[in-house]
Amino acid sequence: MLMLEHDAKEILAGKGVPVPLGVLAESTDAPLPDFPPPFVVKAQVPFGGRGKAGGIRSCGTRAALPALLGEMIGMALKGHPVQACRIEQAVAGAQEFYLSLSVHAPTASVAVLLSPEGGVEIEGEGSAALRSGRSRLGADAIAAEVARLAEDLPETVRSAVTAAGKALGGLFVELDALLLEINPLFVRPDGTWLAGDAKLILDDNALPRQPELAALLRARANAYADTAFKLAQGFDFVVLDPDGEIGLVTTGAGLSMKLIDELIGLGARPFNFCDIRTGQMRGDPARLILVLQAMAAAPHIRSILVNIFAGITDLAEFADLLVKALLAVPEIKVPVVVRLVGNGEGEAAAILAGSGLPLRLESDLDAAVALAVAESRKGARDAS
Repeated sequence: MLMLEHDAKEILAGKGVPVPLGVLAESTDAPLPDFPPPFVVKAQVPFGGRGKAGGIRSCGTRAALPALLGEMIGMALKGHPVQACRIEQAVAGAQEFYLSLSVHAPTASVAVLLSPEGGVEIEGEGSAALRSGRSRLGADAIAAEVARLAEDLPETVRSAVTAAGKALGGLFVELDALLLEINPLFVRPDGTWLAGDAKLILDDNALPRQPELAALLRARANAYADTAFKLAQGFDFVVLDPDGEIGLVTTGAGLSMKLIDELIGLGARPFNFCDIRTGQMRGDPARLILVLQAMAAAPHIRSILVNIFAGITDLAEFADLLVKALLAVPEIKVPVVVRLVGNGEGEAAAILAGSGLPLRLESDLDAAVALAVAESRKGARDAS
């Protein structure tokens, strides 16, 4: 889960990491900052490259802030609506560095990247200056690797970068982070440093042992709808395309993503990602009802594909819950293609066939996908 910059900086500042003064503005009449200009106004959207996309603007006076916020809040950047901006005190006269810590899963280590050329060109011309290394997952090990990569820098700069590596390495471990990227890492002439920008990706699965972070996400549910949904409901349901035409009821994150890739490869538009976690349903159709209600409210869904590959899950029980959920959401009027494979599939097929519902049963995955796509396209033609 990628944190918005403002929240990432609030988390870091709360742990003692120096960041530029800043406030969050969610409307044009939001309280203005009490620190002096000049300001940098940053759109809070979940992707990088905001500067080149027009999402970072300079502002020289406090009086000009409302008009600038009026231009930025509500605009769309790369398809994402800007719901808020961070107003930040501009930093001048500092040298810019780049520092990144990320989990490298194949080697169970931390990838460390450092560059004396931070800023917007780090992925372009600045990439030639990148220094890379690996460390064990531990605060001291990460700090030592940052110090090694910085050992040939001038004394004042080296001391600041090393101090940053120690502080950020400790937080990377403490927060169960998957990525902590500071770009730019400002180093002032007096040897002090601060995080000019922060990209922080947290591990959703670690949130049960991060109560403060979980509380933040709940409090900011409007900004983190997918994660807030998972915290509240216990499973993943992510709208990928609000205008998508095929709704998915699936389990298993990897299998679900593979199915989405296959649909896109066929030119189809999946509405959602879903890992409904059948093993946690425990005889209750509530999760299925919630998913089907979301699909019933979607404006362009033309078919639904249910794909459950079961190991321990009793597919007969799941089939019974699916029938109950469909009866509870009569607004579902589109074709429903069902593929259930695994433990109890024969009994499940019998339950579905005897339900009286107009379900299309198909045990072959490719055929089920093709059928869902065909039904979707037929529905689109009928609607036109």
